[in-house]
Amino acid sequence: MTYIDGFLCPVKPGRKDDYMDMARHAAPLFLEYGALRVVETWNEDLMVGKTNDFRTAVIAEDGEDVVFSWIEWPDKATRDTGWEKMMKDERMKGPEDNPMAGARMIYGGFTTILDRSA
Repeated sequence: MTYIDGFLCPVKPGRKDDYMDMARHAAPLFLEYGALRVVETWNEDLMVGKTNDFRTAVIAEDGEDVVFSWIEWPDKATRDTGWEKMMKDERMKGPEDNPMAGARMIYGGFTTILDRSA
C-alpha cells in the first residue's frame, strides 16, 4: 500500500500566487525522488466547527487561506529516502519571504489502510 505525507497550512493574505510558484517548483523534485503524486488544494468550502475545524487547527489569522496537500509515495522506505535526499538538495531552498506560515503547519506521515476507486 502507498504511504501518504499530509500537510495542512495557512497561507499569508494575498500570497496564493507566491505559494503556487513555490509548490510548482517543489513538486517535480518530490517526483524525482520517488513520489508518485503531489496534490495541492486551496480552501474553498471550509465549515466552521463547534470545537475545531481546518482554520482553527492551523490557527489561521484574518485573511489567511488554508492549503490541504498530500504527497503519495509507493511505500514508507521510498518516502524516507526521498525526504532525506530532498533536505540535502539545494533546489529545495525556499524563499526568504515564505508565503505560508510554516510554524503553524501541521504535517505527518500516514500508512494507507483503505484505498478504493470507482
